[in-house]
Amino acid sequence: MNSEIFKAFESALGSDAVLTGISDCLAYGFDNSSYRANPAMVLLPTRTEQVQSAVLLARHYRLPLTARGRGTNTTGASVPIAQGIVISFERMNEILSVSMGDRIAVVQPGVLNGDLQTVLEAYGLFWPPDPTSAPYCSIGGNIACNAGGPRAVKYGATRDNVLAVKAVTGTGALVEFGSNTSKNASGYDLSRLLIGSEGGLALVVEATLRLSPKPPARRMLRALYSDVESAAEAVARLMQQATVPSMLEFMDATAVRLAREVGGADVPDAGALLLIETDGDLEALPKQLAQLSEIANGYGCTEVRIAQTDDEQVQLMAARKALSPALRSLASGKINEDVVVPVTQVPALVRFVEELSRESGLRIVSFGHIGNGNVHVNVMYDKADPTQTERAEACAEKLFAEVLRLGGTLSGEHGIGLAKKAFMRQAFTPETLNAMRAIKQLFDPDGILNPGKTLPDAAD
Repeated sequence: MNSEIFKAFESALGSDAVLTGISDCLAYGFDNSSYRANPAMVLLPTRTEQVQSAVLLARHYRLPLTARGRGTNTTGASVPIAQGIVISFERMNEILSVSMGDRIAVVQPGVLNGDLQTVLEAYGLFWPPDPTSAPYCSIGGNIACNAGGPRAVKYGATRDNVLAVKAVTGTGALVEFGSNTSKNASGYDLSRLLIGSEGGLALVVEATLRLSPKPPARRMLRALYSDVESAAEAVARLMQQATVPSMLEFMDATAVRLAREVGGADVPDAGALLLIETDGDLEALPKQLAQLSEIANGYGCTEVRIAQTDDEQVQLMAARKALSPALRSLASGKINEDVVVPVTQVPALVRFVEELSRESGLRIVSFGHIGNGNVHVNVMYDKADPTQTERAEACAEKLFAEVLRLGGTLSGEHGIGLAKKAFMRQAFTPETLNAMRAIKQLFDPDGILNPGKTLPDAAD
């Protein structure tokens, strides 16, 4: 990239918004995956007009432009594989407004999920998406991959909690989709189309978020099981009853041990564990907990315990959120897949994963938001061992094939990025993929926005 191009971007955005030094750009070349690719330039806009100027210049020079929040994604979606430019939204981090009466917040994409939740506390509201990385992931990143989290089982993922977006397309046009109202039957709902598109259709510069009242109280119980199949059967029962849990989390035996030894949770060894939470009026919670306890306490259940204090609930959740980084203590390599199946197929999925582990000779650790049928399947292996690496990759292929056979999807909240792009041909028909490519062409005719992600090339 020559000096003429650097000067053009500095002139349009200001020199303080353009990084070109190798050491300055280094931190923008990776995410929470194994992919690495340093950009030639990093842009740090603070205004929508700067984003539009950046897109227009990138289009003029035919340069790839990769959007970035805080780089917490695990699929390589924000890694600039074609070098080119990273446009980071970290400086567009204002909460523009909060309306209690309308239960909405209007935010810029760089606002951190955790910072938004802190501000909303004073209003008695919260934004439901709460991924493990909530303290340091951005709303723009949540929108890019349709982030979920533990409470999506009751309140929905990002796509269910965004009312409107403003975004800059690959032509530099500013488009606005959706409205500030919870009901809207005017035209095509293109805001939902952009959510989960991983920055490949347009760059979101503002979002109107649907907020929920913070429940007066939350209570949690833990249920221990002799094996993962018994826990999976309990999930199917729990999701059939009238009271929808506000959280339903699953851990297999290894995850339970890590929750205790690394996360600090006071839990005994078990074949599997469910964390079940209900929320609402304090007076109604005892009855709800009793119902959930009765349903959870079926075949294979060895203990049901209701958390007695707020501290105990906090400890259990902290241990659950510590699981992903704790896996690094087991092996140097990890393939982490966040597959989803219909809830009724969860028992079949966990049986398959157990058999896959035995067949491959690799440790596979499973946990996740099982109330949605969303299971994080972690294949652990030694990266220095080519044989183990090959077996781990084969496990991922077999897992995806089985998930699709069960009527599931490749990803529940991490997205596709680079890691799962090759499997999109298995998940969708050629006609469906062509329709997606046509939409990409409409929004980004020159293919400059996050190229090489999500969709396999037509010629592949």
